[in-house]
Amino acid sequence: MKIVIIGGVAGGATAAARLRRLDESAEIVIIERDAYISYANCGLPYYIGGTIADRNALQVQTVNGMATRYKLDIRVLNEVISVNKSDKTITIRNLRDNSVYTETYDKLILSCGAKPVTPAIPGAEEADNVFTLRNIPDTDRIKQYLTSENVRRAVVVGGGFIGVEMAENLTECGVDVTLIEKTDQVLRNFDFEMAQFLHRELASNGVDLILGDGIAALQDKGRKVVTESGKTIDTDMVILAIGVRPENTLAQEAGLKLGARGHVVTSSNFEAIDAATGAIEQDVYAIGDMIEVINALDAKPYAVPLAWGANRQGRLVADRIAGNTIKTSKILGTSVIKVFGMTAASTGAGEGMLKAKGIPYLAVHAHRANHASYYPGASNIALKILYDPESGRIFGAQAIGKDGTEKRIDVIATTMRLNGTVYDLSDLELCYAPPFGSAKDPVNILGYIAENVRDGFYRMVHHDEIDAIVKDGGYLLDVRTPGEFARGRIEGAHHIPVDELRLRLNELPRDKNQPIYVSCQVGLRAHIALCILRGAGYRNLFNVSGGYLTYQAYRFTPKPVPSLGSDPKPCGLGADFSKR
Repeated sequence: MKIVIIGGVAGGATAAARLRRLDESAEIVIIERDAYISYANCGLPYYIGGTIADRNALQVQTVNGMATRYKLDIRVLNEVISVNKSDKTITIRNLRDNSVYTETYDKLILSCGAKPVTPAIPGAEEADNVFTLRNIPDTDRIKQYLTSENVRRAVVVGGGFIGVEMAENLTECGVDVTLIEKTDQVLRNFDFEMAQFLHRELASNGVDLILGDGIAALQDKGRKVVTESGKTIDTDMVILAIGVRPENTLAQEAGLKLGARGHVVTSSNFEAIDAATGAIEQDVYAIGDMIEVINALDAKPYAVPLAWGANRQGRLVADRIAGNTIKTSKILGTSVIKVFGMTAASTGAGEGMLKAKGIPYLAVHAHRANHASYYPGASNIALKILYDPESGRIFGAQAIGKDGTEKRIDVIATTMRLNGTVYDLSDLELCYAPPFGSAKDPVNILGYIAENVRDGFYRMVHHDEIDAIVKDGGYLLDVRTPGEFARGRIEGAHHIPVDELRLRLNELPRDKNQPIYVSCQVGLRAHIALCILRGAGYRNLFNVSGGYLTYQAYRFTPKPVPSLGSDPKPCGLGADFSKR
């Protein structure tokens, strides 16, 4: 059997290696239009920033190494220009000499990936300093330009994964970075109040954040960026990180079915589908960033251009071709990103997706130390979980903190995959020793909070609701210490420290049915106060989810960052922000 794979990075390389392990006699051909295969896309920004010093470390496998180990015919700098399904051939252009030839196949795997979105920006054609980041040659061009042109200022357009990682890594090179994002936040997989923790981290490390604004034009050969609001930003370099779209040209020209956003539609076995007839193409498969996947939330198609899916699909499609039965999973979209000193991880749906789909949900926040607070180095993790009010099914979760943050999301993602509910979280037996966690892990705490809401001890009110409630006459009780209250508070709050509450109950409303909203720093002392109030006969009780810490983050506003005013440092040495 002859299997031809178009694309030799994550999905394609995985499929090829798995196929060889399953079938020593198969003829396996990889066609890759770039010069590299099986490289670490996700590591590219960190090589630019100097964290990864050795460029060769980005290559998981070399062409010769993989060809020898797995007995593969790997043809780099060869581009497939057409697919003929009827006679099972592909037409290929050799990019070294521009010659064109034909290759046959028994089974064809499309693993073409995705490409950066490059909108038509007035002035872009005259600019020589505009870059996108997709592969190793892009990385080399950016790295070379940084060095040769003595770049002091850069504008990154787009606040997704690549945009945020490039903003960080250019900053680590000593470059003044402006990050422009058209929506009101970076990283849309996080809800706004959670993203605000990241906005604060970016700003505190010198990134000038411009949110709710887009790029309108480039002037002076790309040395000036004009935003839609009319701002003009001087720059030496522009990185476009607006997003990606599927590499679907071959699929479209071959008459394969595409989804609403241009992704290839496949069967549950990753077989492509004929656009005209709806028939399954049993010898043509598609995997990776170019295909639609099934959303674990509601079993509807969507796109998740992340590495886990491509690698998993590569293995599964190889199993299918080898004659094994496969079972595909619905996709949660679990991810993690480093943002300077913070780790930000998420899984499943956020509020935006749930609202757009009209799905009822409850949300709870928690702030807990990443390990025992008495052990040196403890730091807070901000957590949020969204779940079904009736069944407790977990829709999604988000966490932002330092060490151990992604571990908590991994635990919740696993619980979701195994059909656990939010009420199961309190019963998870997780690792504990003072350097690593607490006897009551942050994941357990989320379960305890959800149980309290289910059992009717109190209801939740959120950071974006409480101001209007107080303005309309709602009674807000702040139970923090006097020092905390003096340093910042929700306007209109009544202050009684939790340890004084039993002695000062006479200061509360006399009507035991009047709603009382209780806030502390993160929610723990508010819970204690709510128990005291229940014991005193109050029944209409609300906890301000996530406390003042979440409320304060929600109200964060980025301010313009002054220029560093010094020469850029070699990438990887970091910048000195003492002058800002």
